[in-house]
Amino acid sequence: MNKVSIIIPIFNEAKNIEILLNYLLENSLEKNISEIIVVDGGSTDGSQNIIANFLSGRAQSRPTNNLTTPLEETSTIVLNSKKGRAKQMNLGAKHATGNILYFLHADSYPPKNFDQFIIDEVTKGNLAGCFRMQFNSKHWWLKLAGWFTQFSWRACRGGDQSQFITKNLFQEIGGFNEDYIIYEDNMLINALYQKKQFVVINKKLKTSARLYQKHGVFKVQYHFYIIYLKKWLGASAEELYIYYIKHLS
Repeated sequence: MNKVSIIIPIFNEAKNIEILLNYLLENSLEKNISEIIVVDGGSTDGSQNIIANFLSGRAQSRPTNNLTTPLEETSTIVLNSKKGRAKQMNLGAKHATGNILYFLHADSYPPKNFDQFIIDEVTKGNLAGCFRMQFNSKHWWLKLAGWFTQFSWRACRGGDQSQFITKNLFQEIGGFNEDYIIYEDNMLINALYQKKQFVVINKKLKTSARLYQKHGVFKVQYHFYIIYLKKWLGASAEELYIYYIKHLS
């Protein structure tokens, strides 16, 4: 039976993590979810305390009779990791018990019934993919960028769209490349495109535009393009990270 392990890497996500956990429980079915794994890369803002209080509150509110709803039984695990999304997501994958891994950013909200959509694709033989994306912004450029994510073009892909992949395929391609502090999602996606194992589910995931709001839409877009170009021209993982820190940290 196909079951999904949701893996969420976090670093200082106190404002988002409880909202996301509630959202996931309200928009999925327990029968489809093995567990939710939150992998913390050393948060200093109380993120883990918020998660602990959230789990404690769920335990206290759980009915003691046989009418317990399926969603209340979904387990949430918190792991401590070295900082770096690739390291954090690989660690989460090692602890996952589901045969499908679903990597999700803490500020991204997949569509209702996302778990069933993912399982349906895997059942059809599509072993990896993502959802199309919509930013929580009315900026015309971000609306256009989100619209393009419905297409299967490689240039329209990114980690904000989330990533599902069967555990077997994830292990076969070696997981996330931990040399990459940024661009780790793209490296995994590149490997999947090379294997012709990638599908875009035409349902909208909504993600935060906070990086664009912080630095400006066109500034962020420009620097992402330069990072993409640098990688294409052969830049190392360290060079990409240094550029990102200089311009978008």
